[in-house]
Amino acid sequence: MELHRGRLIDHIQLVIKDLGASRRFYEAVLQALDVPLGGEGKDYFWVDELFVSTADSEAAQGKLTGRHHLAFQARDRAMVEAFHKAGLENGGTDNGRPGERPYHPGYYAAFLLDPDGNNIEAVFHGPANRSASSVKITF
Repeated sequence: MELHRGRLIDHIQLVIKDLGASRRFYEAVLQALDVPLGGEGKDYFWVDELFVSTADSEAAQGKLTGRHHLAFQARDRAMVEAFHKAGLENGGTDNGRPGERPYHPGYYAAFLLDPDGNNIEAVFHGPANRSASSVKITF
């Protein structure tokens, strides 16, 4: 049996009430898994693909989770645009048309609200060389 990891999810954002309590919990459980804290700011912290922020952070728009933000990787700009079009045609609501975003040069993304109100993103980070398309786990 083979599993591939690292191809679908780009990052996940959780919006929480108590940053200190969440940070203590995530640092402890992720330390047990040998995954270090990646970085932090006054209203957020992140670890690999997981981004945790307060409702006051700019990215959260004042709402707690229940409003999940999932970002899927896209191979190119055309795939981001196809994602947005397909979502709108199948029950999604526009939450950010395809376009460049200020997060870093080349960040091209589109955002949709799914039928439950979750913020779903497709992102292309611009031309880059990947070390591998995925991590392959073989049993």
